[in-house]
Amino acid sequence: MAEKPLSAIDYLAQPAKHPPRPVCAVFGAESFLRRQAMLCLRAAVSEVDEGELSLRTFDGEEALFRDVHEELSTVAMFGGKRLAVVEGADEFVSRYRAQLEDYVAKPAHSGILLLEIESFPSNTRLYKAIAAAGRLIDCSPPAGARLVKWLVDWARQTHRAQLSQTAAEMLVESIGPELGLLDQELAKLALMTASGQQITPELVSKAVGGWRVRTAWDMLEAALDGNVTAAMRELDRLLASGEQPVGILAQLSASLRRFAAAARLVLAAEAAGRRIALRDALGRAGVRPFALQKAERQLRLMGRHRGTQLYRWLLEADLDLKGQSAMPPRLILERLIIRLAAPQDALMER
Repeated sequence: MAEKPLSAIDYLAQPAKHPPRPVCAVFGAESFLRRQAMLCLRAAVSEVDEGELSLRTFDGEEALFRDVHEELSTVAMFGGKRLAVVEGADEFVSRYRAQLEDYVAKPAHSGILLLEIESFPSNTRLYKAIAAAGRLIDCSPPAGARLVKWLVDWARQTHRAQLSQTAAEMLVESIGPELGLLDQELAKLALMTASGQQITPELVSKAVGGWRVRTAWDMLEAALDGNVTAAMRELDRLLASGEQPVGILAQLSASLRRFAAAARLVLAAEAAGRRIALRDALGRAGVRPFALQKAERQLRLMGRHRGTQLYRWLLEADLDLKGQSAMPPRLILERLIIRLAAPQDALMER
């Protein structure tokens, strides 16, 4: 009998109550929840000492079904279950829908298949098959009171911190419904709070950047997506609020340096006659797991040429803001935004 999909929030609260099944699908728009659910499923399948030996991860854009099936049919070296994870599996599911439907009906006894899917319509045969025989975890973003409650529970469960209801509401209002960003702020607040003490609204007001952090984030995302108008609008808001241009550049640089490092890793691997997946390069450059999918898309849009120019552009902007150029600070930041948003023909290689 088909089961309703399990909410990722409910699953993460008590993962031991929902053990993995031969086929698991983690789906939904909230990438942070998808990543956390996948980590819990991996931990449930793999033994601590041999987890990496019994795990293989596939890129959904490039993976072949026969390779995934072969991995699932291989007996684990030290017993237990093999785990095959297909990340970003939307395209993989589209290409091999019929094969996957057959596999769900008769899975390999020696392996567990974990699919990470952003969009998974409930009216498809594959969705219904996994609902009947596997495990579905719905990673749709929570909203309203449910988001605030999740934040309070997540602070206690993950960061061993007590977060008041009012403080949680202030965090959501300041940061927005971005679970990854909220988790980062919680980690910072937990370190600033003595053991046994509560994270108060006063501490949130003092320590969290509020809408300025969110606006700088939106400005960078708009620029990377090629939306110059939206990026300039967010820049206007920051400057009108009194934010210093050097501070704005510092917020942008934190993310852009990771993109620059990933681009260099890709080029260095190619120069050595090797290939490295762009997502792996971003991970090695310091991009947090929950942000990898979005970062990969943005770096592909940026393209090879601009990716390799980022260090130079950031250094140039920094020196110009500190007096090397007579150009007004606003124009220096606008020039950087236009460079980030300019269309390119050559995308980063996969």
